[in-house]
Amino acid sequence: MTTQAAPNKLISGATGDWEVVIGMEIHAQVTSNAKLFSGASAEYGGAPNDHVSLVDAAMPGMLPVINEECVKQAIRTGLGLEAKINLRSVFDRKNYFYPDLPQGYQISQYKHPIVGEGAVIVDVSPSERITVGIERLHLEQDAGKSLHDLSATESHVDLNRSGVALMEIVSKPDLRSAEEARAYVSKLRTILRYIGSCDGNMEEGSLRADVNVSVRRPGAPLGTRCEIKNVNSIRFIGQAVDVEARRQIGILEDGGAIAQETRLFDPGRGETRAMRSKEEAHDYRYFPDPDLLPLEFDQPYVDALRAQLPELPDAKRARFIQQYGLPPYDAGVLVMERAAADYFEETAKGRDAKLAANWVINELFGRLNKEGLDVARSPVSSQALGAIIDLISQNVISGKIAKDLFEIVWTEGGDPKAIVEARGMKQVTDTGAIEAAVDAVIAANPDKVEQAKAKPTMLGWFVGQVMKQTGGKANPQSVNELLKRKLGV
Repeated sequence: MTTQAAPNKLISGATGDWEVVIGMEIHAQVTSNAKLFSGASAEYGGAPNDHVSLVDAAMPGMLPVINEECVKQAIRTGLGLEAKINLRSVFDRKNYFYPDLPQGYQISQYKHPIVGEGAVIVDVSPSERITVGIERLHLEQDAGKSLHDLSATESHVDLNRSGVALMEIVSKPDLRSAEEARAYVSKLRTILRYIGSCDGNMEEGSLRADVNVSVRRPGAPLGTRCEIKNVNSIRFIGQAVDVEARRQIGILEDGGAIAQETRLFDPGRGETRAMRSKEEAHDYRYFPDPDLLPLEFDQPYVDALRAQLPELPDAKRARFIQQYGLPPYDAGVLVMERAAADYFEETAKGRDAKLAANWVINELFGRLNKEGLDVARSPVSSQALGAIIDLISQNVISGKIAKDLFEIVWTEGGDPKAIVEARGMKQVTDTGAIEAAVDAVIAANPDKVEQAKAKPTMLGWFVGQVMKQTGGKANPQSVNELLKRKLGV
């Protein structure tokens, strides 16, 4: 039984509405120094075939040995997904033609995975949360990389990635739109990064998505699905879902049938194209790997790993709402990256948390996005931003001057307090000086004074003029109070 999409998620076709049903298989590269069954380096990059052991090259007589750190990372991830941890799991051989996996089969898990069913809570928008079921998480080897553009007559194979540990995280078909699919992958990546089990760098291929898409009439049985392989960006995942759903709707409305197949998404052309017919599990001839015993551990082993987990995004979001009184949306934005959440907490320490959140989300994140930087590389430290917020709270500077100060600290560095002193940026709180500016503006604009009496919203214009006259340094609250008294509004 699968959930039905809300009416606003349906896609309009020529013959009526259609519902898209999406399931995801996320391949996350495990953060580990060595590969899953060998001691070769799992580091990204390196000269071609530099990180290859005799096991990875499938030399005769070489036997796989399980990397315990990869097992721990899979268990930690399962705990982060609120999933069942299976104390006994089995590694299988998945037989298939792998041109870049020398042993000719992939060591994976099939009937008995290390992690069973779980769930992920996803914030699709400020007003919408969904729960996406997790079917399973299993460990498997990655394949190498075939390179076809180095020679006109030959294909080259780089085995550096061959044997690197992957976690395949399989969702239930609970997603109902491209927006939901993007939000789900984003949330999953956040959880993996918090735990430290995968760096989530899609551009380096350490997080890739196979997207299963089908369409049906609302309330009808599930349609035939097509799998879009190896989509490597969250933006492309959304585009691939939309394009594939439209393709299938077009075929069905023309009286055709959907062939179950594996497809590739071409972002340049904005289309999916057939790669091969979709295999079923029996086509892979799975059987337990005779070189590996079943993987077994006990509950205390799992409990010890649970005790080491950091505070995860959902728990941190709930705490930010309760402890700091933040709106749920703001709390959700702040916990998307662990480093950003830490930055906020350092900035908010002993200060107005809502004001701190506004500055972190709007000014800092806005500027970081514009410059293509992450929080770790911010030119404005949490201490510096905290100092700017202190100056606002103490009425030393206005909000407008604070933005100018932020710009100076961003480009030049320095202590915000010292900069304000040195450059004469303190706001004018002397009511006599502010009153003189207010009187001057009123005297120069008698026509506007009459308009303001009839239309009190004109007050904002006067505030702007006074701030202009004082170089933005007048205390806005004092300006407002004086204008209201003098204009009688």
